[in-house]
Amino acid sequence: MTTVQKIKEIEDEMAKTQKNKATSYHLGQLKAKLAKLRRELISPSGGGGGGGAGIGFDVARTGVASVGFVGFPSVGKSTLMSKLTGTHSEISEIDFTTLTTVPGTVKVHGAPIQILDLPGIIEGANDGRGRGRQVIAVARTCNLIFIVLDVLKPLGDKKIIEGELEGFGIRLNKKPPSINFRKKEKGGIAITHTVPLTNIDEDDIRGICNEFKINNCDIAIREAGVTADDLVDVIEGNRVYIPALYILNKIDAISIEELDLLYKIPMSVPISSKEWLNIDELIEKMWETLDLVRVYTKPRGLAPDYTQPVVLRRGKCSVEDFCSSIHKEIAKQMKYAIVWGASSKHARGQKVGLDHILEDEDVVHISKK
Repeated sequence: MTTVQKIKEIEDEMAKTQKNKATSYHLGQLKAKLAKLRRELISPSGGGGGGGAGIGFDVARTGVASVGFVGFPSVGKSTLMSKLTGTHSEISEIDFTTLTTVPGTVKVHGAPIQILDLPGIIEGANDGRGRGRQVIAVARTCNLIFIVLDVLKPLGDKKIIEGELEGFGIRLNKKPPSINFRKKEKGGIAITHTVPLTNIDEDDIRGICNEFKINNCDIAIREAGVTADDLVDVIEGNRVYIPALYILNKIDAISIEELDLLYKIPMSVPISSKEWLNIDELIEKMWETLDLVRVYTKPRGLAPDYTQPVVLRRGKCSVEDFCSSIHKEIAKQMKYAIVWGASSKHARGQKVGLDHILEDEDVVHISKK
C-alpha cells in the first residue's frame, strides 16, 4: 500500500469515528499517524530524494523579502509578475506555460522585494503529483504567499490550494500555537494548562504522545482553543507559519455587484492583471502584510538620507540588526546611537544602545568609539 493510500485510509477512519470520551485517545493516535505519513511525503527517504527544490526551482535570494505566487495553471500569475517586475515570464492561455521558478524584483517604498512566479500546481500536489512538491517546497521559504485565484471560481480553488499547502506543513495566516513541549528522561507525561481545554482533552494528548512513542515529556498549553492538530504541529516541529494574500484575478470579467461580494473574503485583493486594475491596492496590501521597517541613516553634520533606507524585518529591527545589515563591524565599533522617530522618546532625538528596537521610518546616527 502506498503512502497516499495509507493517508486516505486513515482519513476515512477518522471521518467514520465519532468523537467522544471513549474514542478521543484513538483519534489522537490517528492524527499523529497521519502527520507522520505526511512527513514521509514531504521528505521521502531513499537515494532518489525528491524533498529538495530540484532543477530550476533553487533560486538565489535577493531583496529584503520574498513573495511567492502560487495558484492553478492559467490564472494570470505570469502576466501579473511580468507587469509588476518587468521580468519576462512565459504567458499563454494554455496550462503549464511556466515550468520553473521565475524570479523578479519590485521596489516598494524604497525596499527591493523579490517576486517568485512558481509553476501552476495541481490538485494532489502535496502527494507528489505534477511538480507540486517542488513548487510548495519553494513556497515554504517565502515571507509572503500570493494565492492567485480565478475570480470566476475563487472559493473552490482556494480550498484546494489551502489543503495542498497545509498538507506540506505550511500554515497560512496563523501564528504558532502557544504550547510548550519538552521531552525528558523520566517522570511520565505531565500536562498543564492555564486555560480551559475546549477542543482537546488529556486522552487526545496521551494518544498523540503514544503514537510518537513519547513516554516522558512536559506539555504546557497557554492558549484557548488549541486543537489536536496544533499539538501535532508543535511535536513535529517542521511547520512554517506564513502570511498569505488571496489575489482574485480577472475582475474585468465580472459585475460591480459580484466584486462587492469578493471583498468579503478575508485577506483578499481583487485585481485584473490584464487590464492593470487595482494593482496599487495590491502593492500597499503586500507592504502592510510583510510588515517591514525602513530606517534612514544620518551622517554627522548632514541631513538624513531618505533615498536609500536600510530595510529590516519586524522582530529583527534592533539597532544591532541595523548595524549588522550595513556592516558586521559597525556594531563592535559603536559607542552609542541617536534615534529620531516613532521609537524615540524625545523629538530632539534619543541616545540608545544596541538593543533599542527601531520603528518604521526612524532616523539613526551611529557614533563610533
